[in-house]
Amino acid sequence: MTWIISLASIGLVLMAIARFRLSFLVWTMLTGGALAFLGLAGLMSPVTGAVFWGFWLVFLAAPNVPAIRRRVVGAPVLSYIRQVLPPMSDTEREAIDAGGVWWEAQLFRGAPEWRDLLETPPASLTSEEQAFLDGPVDTFCAMLDDWQITNDLRDLPPEAWRFLKDNGFFGLVIPREYGGKGFSATAHSSIVMKIAARSGSAAVTVMVPNSLGPAELLLAYGTDVQKDHYLPRLASGDEIPCFALTGPTAGSDAASIPDTGIVCHGIYEGREVLGMRVNWDKRYITLAPVATVVGLAFRVRDPEGLLGGEEDLGITCALIPADTQGVAIGKRHYPMDLAFQNGPVRGENVFVPLDWVIGGRENIGRGWRMLMESLSVGRGISLPALATGATKMASRSTGAYARVRTQFNLPIGRFEGVQEALARIAGLTYMADAARTLTTTALDAGERPSVVSAIVKYHNTEAMRTAMNDAMDVHGGRAICRGPSNYVAGGYGSVPVTITVEGANILTRSLIIFGQGALRCHPYLREEIEAAALDDPDTALERFDEALFGHLGYTLANGVRAFVYGLSRGGLAPAPDTGATAGFFRRLGRLSAAFAFTSDIALLVLGGALKRREALSGRFADALGAMFLCSAALKRFEDQGKPEADLPLVRWVAMHTLRQGEDALDGVLRNFPVRWLGTVLRGIVFPLGRLQCAPDDPLVREVAELILEPSAARDRLTQGIYVTEDPNDVQGRVESALLKVARVEGVEARLRIAGWRPGANDDGLNDAVRDGVIREGEATLVREARAAVRAAVAVDAFEPGAAGHRKTGGRPRAGAIRRLKRRARSTGTPGSAADGGA
Repeated sequence: MTWIISLASIGLVLMAIARFRLSFLVWTMLTGGALAFLGLAGLMSPVTGAVFWGFWLVFLAAPNVPAIRRRVVGAPVLSYIRQVLPPMSDTEREAIDAGGVWWEAQLFRGAPEWRDLLETPPASLTSEEQAFLDGPVDTFCAMLDDWQITNDLRDLPPEAWRFLKDNGFFGLVIPREYGGKGFSATAHSSIVMKIAARSGSAAVTVMVPNSLGPAELLLAYGTDVQKDHYLPRLASGDEIPCFALTGPTAGSDAASIPDTGIVCHGIYEGREVLGMRVNWDKRYITLAPVATVVGLAFRVRDPEGLLGGEEDLGITCALIPADTQGVAIGKRHYPMDLAFQNGPVRGENVFVPLDWVIGGRENIGRGWRMLMESLSVGRGISLPALATGATKMASRSTGAYARVRTQFNLPIGRFEGVQEALARIAGLTYMADAARTLTTTALDAGERPSVVSAIVKYHNTEAMRTAMNDAMDVHGGRAICRGPSNYVAGGYGSVPVTITVEGANILTRSLIIFGQGALRCHPYLREEIEAAALDDPDTALERFDEALFGHLGYTLANGVRAFVYGLSRGGLAPAPDTGATAGFFRRLGRLSAAFAFTSDIALLVLGGALKRREALSGRFADALGAMFLCSAALKRFEDQGKPEADLPLVRWVAMHTLRQGEDALDGVLRNFPVRWLGTVLRGIVFPLGRLQCAPDDPLVREVAELILEPSAARDRLTQGIYVTEDPNDVQGRVESALLKVARVEGVEARLRIAGWRPGANDDGLNDAVRDGVIREGEATLVREARAAVRAAVAVDAFEPGAAGHRKTGGRPRAGAIRRLKRRARSTGTPGSAADGGA
């Protein structure tokens, strides 16, 4: 009994300590006080006391004596760290230094302060920004015909290009003093999102000049002369920019770009100036075929010492007019057969004066850092916004289609298999929009969260991939037949583009998210690495020991916290008083503590080798991303006033992401390099086993129903995209059908009860009116609804030789031609998920 009381008392002390961020010294004093109390109270036998005091002296008291700690712990650990830690290159250091950390750091460290998250002001738009969205952006969206853009013109129509330039779409981020809009990150994201729901090609055309490109680099690093010259011309669209970074042999490894500029003298505007002879070969450059100015990243070498420094001066960014002699530009790529302008840029023996370097001569060699900082911002705006627009379009159109498309006299959206897909689409849409707006909130507050930007780019584009796959499945044959009335295929085809650009998702997941997160978010790891790199042994040991001592307290606190929270099923984790979602905050706190402790032990065991264990790094990235997405959804629910109708959505997202986080940590532990240690860690972080289940069937049905009927919840979920009820519009057609079907739902029910099937002809309706089952006005509404449904489910068919019709062999015989024409004149009713396709 004495042992039990002693262990329980110490356990209570540890539980209390685990709730607070206390130093190792405080840990030592509190546990020592607890042991003294147990001894004086007679709750420990002498033998028990000797065991516990011995443990306390060796593992807690001794490390608090600097001389002992440094000799016994600090020096051996420092030696080990120096052996396992690979040298950090300048480019790696600059990539890590780029940007900053934000809310993700608290999740990484295992003790998130929910007040910090919930008190962050929600994303908002100024009246001017909202007016721009409601005015020029809506007008532009109404101009867009994605079939015409991708199939007929292979480009935006001339009037669309003119509209973009005349209305300042290329100057969204350029300050007003230079003729731009000076909009916030939230407005920038919202504009791209709305356009993306109409046309991916148009969205890319708008987003690139406002993301990673000359304007952003000039604003941050350009000289006053460069700003005054270029920014007004970029804002007005008189200059169309592109930025050339990726080459045939340097894609994700952009730090190894082979393109070089050799410092030399040359003739510019009739006089000899100092500059560089630059040769480059770039590809996949968006807007390159129509660009008038090329932003270029290349490595500068100075073999003659003309700049008075080293020979290899590093990566540099410059602005080069596209008509400069030696520049080859204008050819096109067709990424996934989409129509946005994209192509190669080459340069042969191009003379670039030093004044063309962004920021001038002093910024030679600073290009890599400039790019990393710009990527950390642009990555968090452009692709997440485009992906969110696509998922919102998928939610609104797929829900409407699943409601109006019937099989076996039942809307296909009522079939449970289809509801699983609908729930994923709706849930991922809620998640993606929550992550998008939380990220832009940070950017508007002046943060530069590089890790968050990587998380939201990766997860939002992956959410788009899943949502568009599900949308294709639900629409069936309606979505696979290309034509002017197909509103799904364009978004589906653009998925690989979003996955690939601004950081390919495989490498973003396996290298960037956790690799940067570990060094940026961990409170002590970077200090330890920097101390280990010092040449002076005494200074190195002193600084390393100080960081290591803090690290010990951090690790112990997270270990105890993970065990206690796991043992209580998250019940002892702190949570804000948020009512229905409080339990999810507690479970997220438990997952955060488990992540912090597990990742800390992995870093200790593997050291620098962890960056080569990409499978483990990717799983840690999954867990960190899942926590961020869950917290974003919980905050969105709070920011919107906790509408009851949206509770199924936030519950679905929370259960989905928490399950993903547990799956990721489970994968880490099952594949831990030291198997016995992985088993021990599992006992600490999952003492009761896995706790989070996936969304259950009743919840799936609730979420699916939210997008099957017109409602305020459906409108909130898809808020911010262009919505029209025009039956002549490709997307408005299905929206119009939904509204008309909803209006006559009660009438159709009376017809079914009376024996008239929903697909009965007009004679049947006339009989129903004659017999008093329905009124004449109701019959008219039913006819209109059924006509709207036929239009909404119809697919395009083309005459042989017409646009969209492709020959498959020799000339068909006359009879075959007649049959083809008869089929082309008929209106087909496509298949769906309910009947396996047409």
